[in-house]
Amino acid sequence: MKKALFIALFSLFSLTSFSQQTNKKGSYYITWGYNRSSYANSDIRFVGPGYDFTLLNAKALDFPTPIRDFKTYVNPELLSIPQFNFHAGYFIKDNLSISIGWDHMKYVVTDDQIVRVTGFINPQTSTPAITVNPAYVGTFNQTPLELDPDEFVHLEHTDGYNYASIEIEHYKSLFQSKKSRFAIDWIRGVGIGALVPRSDVHVFGVGKNNYWNLAGGGASLKTGLKFNFSKLLFFETTIKTGATKLWDIRTTGRSVDHAEQAIYFMEFYGALGFTIKGSSK
Repeated sequence: MKKALFIALFSLFSLTSFSQQTNKKGSYYITWGYNRSSYANSDIRFVGPGYDFTLLNAKALDFPTPIRDFKTYVNPELLSIPQFNFHAGYFIKDNLSISIGWDHMKYVVTDDQIVRVTGFINPQTSTPAITVNPAYVGTFNQTPLELDPDEFVHLEHTDGYNYASIEIEHYKSLFQSKKSRFAIDWIRGVGIGALVPRSDVHVFGVGKNNYWNLAGGGASLKTGLKFNFSKLLFFETTIKTGATKLWDIRTTGRSVDHAEQAIYFMEFYGALGFTIKGSSK
């Protein structure tokens, strides 16, 4: 995943040939779409009274809404349930825009997997005390343990692993029809943002679906194609990769307990967009 970030960064800044897009400066745009995501294995640290341990190289997957539940994607009241992307931007130049976005991804640590654990866990943890299953009590040094969701750990950011970002995007024209009714642009962008997850976590059998909180930050790179069907309507297909650090993941619902982790993600999404012509002054 780190190598993918480097390749994306190199491709973003190594190409210096700029082709001019016309009549874009001063325009606004909005996009809405849906994503699939994948994640590198992650070390996850859990900290609280009576315990401080780290899961090494824990595997996680996304959790997309099945396509067969099509009504979830088209019902206005349910649009925020699938893994969605919303962005709104402004062209500061004909080939350069700045945007804000909300990428609603979902991240679920795979239950019952065997992970190596370092750190310690006492027979009683947290405040008020939680009695720990003896199978998970002790001092560990890369000790293999099963992630039993009822007795040990369950963690998911499914409502969700939310990346709120500011991005700068550069556009390079690849194709323009003679009458300018159809065009294809190559998009390259870089962004920084904050992680605002809603985390459903249980540790030693105690936990809750916590409320959203500012849990960390990150940076991202993206590249993709923009298909302009008219001056108003377009469709984007985009690949985005990012590195994020979450230092305040809510776990049991008690202020004394929390978790930390770094997440590297790769995201693919398609989005329908609309352009609103503004002043170019």
